[in-house]
Amino acid sequence: MKIINIILITLVTFFMGSVYAQDDNRWALSDDKSITWEVPNNDSHMDHIEMSGFEISAILHYGVEKGRLKQKVHLVFPMLRTIPNDTHASLAHIVQYDSLSKFKINNKEAKEYPSRFIVNGTVQIQSETSEGIMVRHQLFPSTDQPVFIDKIEISHSGDDPAKIDIPKVDYLFKTDEEKGVYGTYLVRVKSTKHGQFSLLPGETISYALVYSGNISTEPEHYISADYELNKRQKLIDETFNNLVFESPDPILNEAFSFAKLRATESIYNTKGGLMHGPGGGRYYAAIWANDQAEYANPFFPFLGNDAGNESAINSFRHFARYMNDEYKPIPSSIIAEGTDFWNGAGDRGDMAMIAYGATRFAMAYGDKETARELWPLIEWCLEYSRRKINDKGIVESDSDELEGRFPAGDANLNTSSLYYDALVSASLLGAELGVDQKQVDEYKKQSEKMYKAIEDYFGAKIDGYKTYRYYNGNEVLRAWICTPLIVDIYERSEGTIDALFSDKLWTPDGLASESGSTTFWDRATLYALRGVFAAGETQRAMDFLKYYSNRRLLGEHVPYPVEAYPEGNQRHLSAESALYCRVITEGLWGIRPTGMQKFSLAPKLPDGWDSMALRRINAFNHNFDIEVSREGKYLRVKLAEGEKIHLDTKIKYGENLKFDFAK
Repeated sequence: MKIINIILITLVTFFMGSVYAQDDNRWALSDDKSITWEVPNNDSHMDHIEMSGFEISAILHYGVEKGRLKQKVHLVFPMLRTIPNDTHASLAHIVQYDSLSKFKINNKEAKEYPSRFIVNGTVQIQSETSEGIMVRHQLFPSTDQPVFIDKIEISHSGDDPAKIDIPKVDYLFKTDEEKGVYGTYLVRVKSTKHGQFSLLPGETISYALVYSGNISTEPEHYISADYELNKRQKLIDETFNNLVFESPDPILNEAFSFAKLRATESIYNTKGGLMHGPGGGRYYAAIWANDQAEYANPFFPFLGNDAGNESAINSFRHFARYMNDEYKPIPSSIIAEGTDFWNGAGDRGDMAMIAYGATRFAMAYGDKETARELWPLIEWCLEYSRRKINDKGIVESDSDELEGRFPAGDANLNTSSLYYDALVSASLLGAELGVDQKQVDEYKKQSEKMYKAIEDYFGAKIDGYKTYRYYNGNEVLRAWICTPLIVDIYERSEGTIDALFSDKLWTPDGLASESGSTTFWDRATLYALRGVFAAGETQRAMDFLKYYSNRRLLGEHVPYPVEAYPEGNQRHLSAESALYCRVITEGLWGIRPTGMQKFSLAPKLPDGWDSMALRRINAFNHNFDIEVSREGKYLRVKLAEGEKIHLDTKIKYGENLKFDFAK
C-alpha cells in the first residue's frame, strides 16, 4: 500500500505541475522582497487583494483588459455600522476607477497601459500612455484613519513639454440616515491637487486620490498621502523585520513575510477595543472562536506585534463575558464591536477552540498577570467540554467550524483533539500559576483518557487508509483527519499522511474538504502541512508546502493564503495567513509552548538545506534567534538572545529539545 501511495502522490504532483514551475508563474520574486507581474502586450487578467488598517479595509480589484488598466476598490468601514447591526453590518461601497475623472495629456484623457504590477504591502502599478508619459500608482490603506489612498505620479520621458490637466475629483456617496446606526455616512473620493500644469521632459508631478468614509456630522480631516504612506511602510518594515524566517528557499521566506503582514494588518479599533477580524468584505469588528482564539492568537506573541497581542487578549476578555453558572455555551462569535453575538451554528466545539488558543497564547505571551486573567476562562471552557463528554469518552458538539457545510455528526474529531491539547497545555500552565496540584493532576488524567478515547472512537480504516473517521457514520476521507497530528497524536500518522496526500484528497489547490468534493478550505491544508511536519515526514510536507507556497505567492491569485473556493471566491481572510506562519514555527521548527518561559523545540532541516534560522522571535517575554545547521548525521542548534548564547548543542534528527529561559 505504501509503495502504491508514493506512486499516486508522484503522479498527482506531476499533473499539478512541478513543485516550482516558475515558467508558469504570472508573478516573480524581486530582490527587494516584492513580487512583480510583468504585463505582456494586450494581456487580460484581473486579481484582487485585501489590505487593512485600524479603521478601514479595502479589497482592491486590479489588472488589465486587453492591455488597458482596470481597477476598482471595494471599501469597507468596520466602525460605520449599518442596520441591522449584525455580523455583516460594516458599511461597504465599491468605487470604479473608470467612474472617476482622469487626468488629461494635451487635452486628451489619458489611457493607461500597465507594464508592471508590484506588490510589497502596497500595490504599485507602472503604466505608460501613447504620449510617452509614465504613470505610477501606489495604493494602500491608512494604518489608523478610515482612508484608502491612490498616490499617483506622472512623469515625462519624452522630448517636448506636455500639458497635464489634473481634474478636481469630488466623488460623494451619501447613505440613508435610517440605515446607519450613527445616522448618515459619507463616502468620498477627492483629489489632493487639480489644475493645469506644464510638464517638461524629465519632470514629475504627483497627487493622490483619497478615498474616505465618515459620519456626516464629523468634520473632514486633511490627509497627507506621503505621511500615510510612511506609516504604512513602517508597519510593513516592522512586520517583515521581526520573526524572520531564513532558509535557502526564497519563495518560502517571502511567503512567510507576506503572511505575517496579512495576519497582522487586519485589526480594527472598535469601541469594544482592538479586534482582529477575518476580513473578506464581510467579517469585521467581530471575533470568532476559530479564526481568532484558535488560529491567530497563538501566533501573535511570536511576532511581537503590540496590536496583535492586545487584540488577542481583548478577544479572550470578550469571550469571558459570556461565562455562566449554567454552562450554557459561549457564542461562536462576538459581533458588532462587541455589542452582540452570533451563535447560528450552535456549539461548534467553540469552548475547545477557546481553551486551546488561550492556553497556548498565555504561555507564549509569557506574562503571568495576563495568564492569571485568562485562567478562569480556560477553566470554564475545559469544564464545559468535560460536561459534554459522552459515554464513549468523546466531546459532543452541535457542529464544527464548517458550520454544517459538511456533516460532523454528534461528536467530531476536531473538537475532541483540540480539547485534548487544551488539557495538556492547561496542566502545564496551571502548574506555573500555582493552581492546586489536584486540579493540575486531574487535567493530566483527563488528557490521557481523551488520548485513548480518540483512538478508540475515531480510529478507523477509510478508503483503505489506517486513519480516522471524522464522526460516527463517516465513511469517506475528510480533510480534518489531520487535526490529531497538530496536537502530537501520531498513532495513525502514516496512514493519515498517505490519505491526505492521496488523489482522494489532494487537489491543485490543496486539500479537498471531503473525498470527491471540489470544495477546498486553505485552513485544512495549512493544518495538514503543519501536522505532517510535526509527525516527522519532513520531505513529504516540504514538497507540498513548496508547491502550495509557490501557487499562493506567485500564481494567478496572490500573495496570501485564501479562505475557500467556491465559497467566497478565495478571499484573503487574515487568520489563514497566521496559520501559514504556524506551519513554519510549529511545524518545521516544532516550537510548542510548555510554560511562560519555556518551550519544546524539534527542528526539521529538509534534505538539501545546510542551515536555516528563525530570528527576532518575540515569544516568552524574550527576543531571541534560533539557528540550525547540519553537521553530518546531527543537527547543531544554537539559541541566542543578543550576544548571550543560551544554547549551543547537537541533536539527532527528530530529537525534541526542551528549553527554559529561567535555567
